[in-house]
Amino acid sequence: MIKARVTVTLKNGVLDPQGKAIEGALDALGFPGVGSVRQGKVFDLELEGSDKAKAESDLSAMCEKLLANTVIEDYTVSVT
Repeated sequence: MIKARVTVTLKNGVLDPQGKAIEGALDALGFPGVGSVRQGKVFDLELEGSDKAKAESDLSAMCEKLLANTVIEDYTVSVT
């Protein structure tokens, strides 16, 4: 079994209204000085097999087809 983590974040330059809302909420909760919050999503997956190269290739294909909107999002894949 191969365990993997895919992290999807907005590309630099893409507006992040949810990140801005989190930034404001943190300030209102007494955490001043927090700036430039960017939000994203994390997917933890378990894949059958032991071929890490194939797993990385499959995970990239999953991101390109479903997990990330590659027009506005970047993704990273980590296989363990």
